[in-house]
Amino acid sequence: MKVLVATQKPFASSAVKGIREIVEKAGHELVLLEKYTDQSELVNAVADADALIVRSDKVTAKVVEAAKKLKIVVRAGAGYDNLDLDACTGHGVVAMNTPGQNSNAVAELAVALMIFMARTQFTPATGSEIQGKTLGIQAFGNVGRLVGSKAKALGMKVKAIDPFLPDEKIAEGGAEPAKDLKDLYSTCDYVSVHIPATPQTIGSIGYDLISCMPEGATLVNTARKEVMDEAGLEKALEARPDIKYVTDVAPDNISVLKEKFGTRVFATPKKMGAQTAEANVNAGLAAARQIVDFFQTGNVKFKLN
Repeated sequence: MKVLVATQKPFASSAVKGIREIVEKAGHELVLLEKYTDQSELVNAVADADALIVRSDKVTAKVVEAAKKLKIVVRAGAGYDNLDLDACTGHGVVAMNTPGQNSNAVAELAVALMIFMARTQFTPATGSEIQGKTLGIQAFGNVGRLVGSKAKALGMKVKAIDPFLPDEKIAEGGAEPAKDLKDLYSTCDYVSVHIPATPQTIGSIGYDLISCMPEGATLVNTARKEVMDEAGLEKALEARPDIKYVTDVAPDNISVLKEKFGTRVFATPKKMGAQTAEANVNAGLAAARQIVDFFQTGNVKFKLN
């Protein structure tokens, strides 16, 4: 089988070496497409591939249609909104992600961004401490639980909400269950967002939720920019000059927000959540192992479609 690794933002060399060892040891061929600049290069490269590994690369319907032999695509990471799942299903392609492999990297960044904003982006102005503050976690999955445990180690109180978890599971994870989203936002000094971008969540965080946050609160988004109602965010920041917003996924109106609100707003220059050497290697190797296991045993444990 031919396994194509297509990455505009390449894996670390150690990750590529590990992926190659896993794939070739199983008797498959590994081909690399790195630092490509046009989607047409991916369309051409995937034509004779049996399996595909990507990072944030967009696997569109056009890509899937061009991949006549493709049987499986694995997104090396947790988020998978870059995969056209309907197209994959329609062409009999199994789509997977690698949940948990990037979780610690994202969790550490979320905590770092909280401290960064608490210290007024490390400007000479007087900042504050996060110890003793309350952190609300929106979605208590792999990343959310890690953020919670790190926050508690720093002396924070932790609340959480997750529509897929009963309150007892949230409590077992070390957090106080929130009654609902308004309860989470209105009672927490920091809210850390970890929801995926779905039809139900896109644009779901806007003026009503943000404006009900306590005085001096900070909203932290290391999830997806699409979950934010950007007009509502701007309106809330205008109405509440004490609230801050920090994100790993810059909104489309970031230049306007920074001009209007200065150090109350910050966005990383490029999505940095999974950008650690450890996460890079972990996700790549997991993707390779899942493909090999799929071809050997038919295992579809992390199937998305």
